[in-house]
Amino acid sequence: MGKKGVLLVNLGTPDSPEVKDVRKYLDEFLMDERVIDIPTLNRNLLVRGIIVPFRSPKTAKLYKEIWDENGSPLLYFSEVQLAMVREQLGDEYQVELAMRYQNPSIESALAKLRAGLVDSIRVLPLFPQYASASTGSVIQKVMEIVGKWPTIPNVSFVNSFHDNKLMIEAFADNAKKYQPETYDHVLFSFHGLPERQLIKCDVSGKHCLKTADCCSRLTDVNKFCYSAQSHDTARLIAAELNIPSEKFSVCFQSRLGKEPWVQPYTSDVLKDLAAQGKKRLLVFCPAFVADCLETLYEVTVEYGEEFKKLGGDEVQLVASLNDHPKWIEAMIQMIKN
Repeated sequence: MGKKGVLLVNLGTPDSPEVKDVRKYLDEFLMDERVIDIPTLNRNLLVRGIIVPFRSPKTAKLYKEIWDENGSPLLYFSEVQLAMVREQLGDEYQVELAMRYQNPSIESALAKLRAGLVDSIRVLPLFPQYASASTGSVIQKVMEIVGKWPTIPNVSFVNSFHDNKLMIEAFADNAKKYQPETYDHVLFSFHGLPERQLIKCDVSGKHCLKTADCCSRLTDVNKFCYSAQSHDTARLIAAELNIPSEKFSVCFQSRLGKEPWVQPYTSDVLKDLAAQGKKRLLVFCPAFVADCLETLYEVTVEYGEEFKKLGGDEVQLVASLNDHPKWIEAMIQMIKN
């Protein structure tokens, strides 16, 4: 019998921090119909006529700030995770890594699994909380490719793992070195999404954003809601570290455009905390399993500088999961389950 195939998929990264490669990355990323979910013509005009030409040079400068001897941190840590998973799973499995956007592509990784004559394919999108624009996009892309094969193997997906116990413990372990109890406040800053995308996930049409606390707990109605799952992840990490509810906040970063995105915005929370006299903040980014532009630059540099201008002293980032042994063990469990 053949091996069991495994496909690990993260978001993606430019091939280099040069403008031409950043342009290619942003074009593929933002032209995804699940990322900017507007009619194709409007999306094409917006992305290729406005966003990509203007943002590419600026974004390239930011990537140059985090690019090091290992290249892109996101790709580097993803490759480290791949090697550790391969070693632990052994010869019974064939494990490949892909990026939803750019390289290595999902198509090339699936081609390797197909050539390896695997009996099945287990797809693990590396996004703890489900969102149509991340996990949903990966699932759709994999199905589009595999659906064209004459012979389709058994394919299964991990939909989300926002409450995975080992993942929660790994985030908590990474925070303990900073002694969370010594900070004035703890932030759980998640990647943002347009509110309209959350509303689309509310099949009932009666829950999402109808009340101020619609994400306060997981129910059958909001169990696939990105915001509700994010709040759940934050609560679980806080509980693991014995952080009381009044000492932590959930917020969302990386807004694009003027329309409403899921709130509260991280920038607004920073202003509120500074106004309350808070000086030292500890920040988690639990939407990411590997450090990347959003953690290493947006939080560490941009929000750090913003908070200091507001009168604060320190914004300390908690490292992402990266090569934490418990995270690798969590991946193994999800692959085998």
